[in-house]
Amino acid sequence: MTDVLLCFCVYAIYIKVMSNKNKTIHEFDFNLICEYFSNVKRQGPGSPEATIRALHFIDNLTPQSRIADLGCGTGGQTMTLAQNAPGHITGLDLFPDFINIFNRNAQALGLSGRVKAIVGSMVETLPFEKESLDLIWSEGAIYNIGFEQGLNEWRQYLRKGGYIAVSEASWFTPQRPAEIYDFWMAHYTEIDTIPNKVAQMQNAGYVPVATFILPENCWTEHYFAPCCKIQQAFLEKHQGDKIVEELIAGQRLEMELYHKYKEFYGYVFYIGKKI
Repeated sequence: MTDVLLCFCVYAIYIKVMSNKNKTIHEFDFNLICEYFSNVKRQGPGSPEATIRALHFIDNLTPQSRIADLGCGTGGQTMTLAQNAPGHITGLDLFPDFINIFNRNAQALGLSGRVKAIVGSMVETLPFEKESLDLIWSEGAIYNIGFEQGLNEWRQYLRKGGYIAVSEASWFTPQRPAEIYDFWMAHYTEIDTIPNKVAQMQNAGYVPVATFILPENCWTEHYFAPCCKIQQAFLEKHQGDKIVEELIAGQRLEMELYHKYKEFYGYVFYIGKKI
């Protein structure tokens, strides 16, 4: 087990690390990660309010619109999206257990007629026809393919005038303390300032429509607090398991660093329209 767990979203990092064929299943256990994150509604910072706010910048969705939520997890944000926007939504995630939870939730909410999730990887060819989507959504997950690469590769699946809406880790200031800078450079070198991210979106062939910083409660209330509630029980259930101990240690360090340096970084929603 490497210290790659010690980052802003342990779940996202596991997906990326598992693509390294040199790692063994003992080192990176899918089942434990799925079990842990299946117990929380969201697998990263966000909130229903932030999802709805981002959605307000999207025009011209109809009941015939096709929407993809890439890296959907268990679908916490997808259900909010479906309850506030028309159209057919397909969620995509690498973990089958998350997909099962997603589809059960969609059925329980009466959304299964137009909302479904399938197993798949965002770092491979997507299971959509080119220029078939009106909206690509991805909260806290474009990290897995990389912000620039994701914007460029996903563009082919959007119709002209279609939208992309993603949340991405970003610097708020041009300078930041060495501790948090070194931490991020060790785990995600693509983190950048908001103006630079907007420029990357424009260079990828989108008109930047809007950006906004996710409020602090997206981290504290909707991500850290639910995780804290399950951590002790998870440790006790898997007592002595080093993977679990490092997973929880990574989560706790993530929370500590956020509270210490939250004025320097966070998640930002980026909304663009395909030219």
